[in-house]
Amino acid sequence: MWHNGLMTTTKVEPSIESGERAAARRLRPAQEGFDLDGLAAQAEAYVGKLQRDICAAIEQVDGQATFRLDAWQRAGGGGGLTGILSGGGVFEKAGVNTSVVHGELNPEMQAALPGDGARFFATGVSLVLHPHSPYVPTTHANFRFLRRGRTAWFGGGADLTPYYPFLEDAVHFHRQLASACDRHDPDYYRRFKAWCDEYFYLRHRQETRGVGGIFFDYLPADVASVQDFWQDAGAAFLPAYLPIVERRKDTPFGERQRHFQLYRRGRYVEFNLLYDRGTVFGLRTDGRVESILMSLPPLVRWEYDFHPEPDSEEAQLASFLRPRDYLGEAART
Repeated sequence: MWHNGLMTTTKVEPSIESGERAAARRLRPAQEGFDLDGLAAQAEAYVGKLQRDICAAIEQVDGQATFRLDAWQRAGGGGGLTGILSGGGVFEKAGVNTSVVHGELNPEMQAALPGDGARFFATGVSLVLHPHSPYVPTTHANFRFLRRGRTAWFGGGADLTPYYPFLEDAVHFHRQLASACDRHDPDYYRRFKAWCDEYFYLRHRQETRGVGGIFFDYLPADVASVQDFWQDAGAAFLPAYLPIVERRKDTPFGERQRHFQLYRRGRYVEFNLLYDRGTVFGLRTDGRVESILMSLPPLVRWEYDFHPEPDSEEAQLASFLRPRDYLGEAART
C-alpha cells in the first residue's frame, strides 16, 4: 500500500473465518413462539423512516436539488423505492434506496446464507453519497434485516471515504458511531470497527477503501437489544456525516483536486464491483440493476501507474488507507 509516497508490502489479511463465517455459524433459529413476522414489519417500517429522514437532511444541506423517487417491483416478490439526487449544490450524485424483497432463493444463495428452506425475506436501506467537492468525503451506509426460515438477523454499518483526509473528520465520524455502539455493548465498537477495516479492504490494491467506520452482520434478530442497537446505529449516520459536510463543502478547490478525486473514485468502483456483498446479493436475487448500481459515481477515471508527488496534499491520503485507531490517537493528543 502507499505510505509516505513509497510502495510497501504491508497487507491486511481479512480474518474471514473468525469474523463473517463464525458469526453466521453461530446463528440459530428464533425461539419458539417469537413473532418474526411482526419483527419483519417493524424492520420494514424503520427502513422506510430512515430513508425519509436521510433524504430530507441531504436535501437541506445540499440546498439546490431534490430526490427523484422511483418505485420498482421485483418479479420474484417485493420491490423497493430508489431515491436519486443529481447535480446538486453539494452532491454530484446521492442515492438512498430501500428494498423489501421476498421469494425463493436460488441454489447458489441457499448455500451461502444461514437458515433453512428456500423462502427468504429481506429489507434494508442502502445509501452512497458522492459530493462535488474533493474535500467532502464520499460515504456509504447500509442497514438491513434478513430472514430465511426461522433464522433472522440484522446487519449494517457506515464508512467514510475521503480524498483529502482530515484527522478531525475521521475522529468525529468514528466517535459518533462508537457512541451508538457503547450504549448497547462496550465491545461492539472494537469488534465492528475491526470488521469494517477487514471488509472494506481492496486486496488487489493492498489498501483500505477509506478511514472505515463500523460493519456488522448476522446479529440474531430475536434478541431485543440487537434490534435497539441496529436502530441506534442507523440514527447515528446523519450526526456522524453531516458536520463533516458542513465543515468542508465551501473549501476552494481546483482542477488538480478534481482530477485526484476522479482518480480515487476508481477505487470505489473497483470495490463495489469486486467485493461488495450488497451488490452481489442484489444481482444474485434478481434485484433491480439500476438501483443496485446506483452506488457508482457519475464520473470516474483510471490512470496508468499514477503516483502522487512526494509530500504533496495527495500523498497524505496514503497514511489513512490502513487500519488506524482514530479514537485512540485523539485521546493521546
